[in-house]
Amino acid sequence: MSATPEAQTGAAGAPVSKPGQMFKSCWSCRIISGGGLILAGAYVFNAARRVLRQGGPTSMGTVAQITFAAGLAAWGIVVVADPVGKAQRKS
Repeated sequence: MSATPEAQTGAAGAPVSKPGQMFKSCWSCRIISGGGLILAGAYVFNAARRVLRQGGPTSMGTVAQITFAAGLAAWGIVVVADPVGKAQRKS
């Protein structure tokens, strides 16, 4: 009873689009969401640096904040660059 993805239709009989495919084709959506992730990473990084600049001790929490900020920024770069599906398959 499983239907193929091509056979699925919406309420009005229109085909249901894949959300991932729609996101990959929308350049402005990728710029906005990727830029937001990069800016969130910058905000978290600055919060951790503020503690260090004020002379606070380097704790595991501060290191975790900086690592999390780097992860957010990297995730934003990946969303903007969209490397998935760009490699051509050899046949």
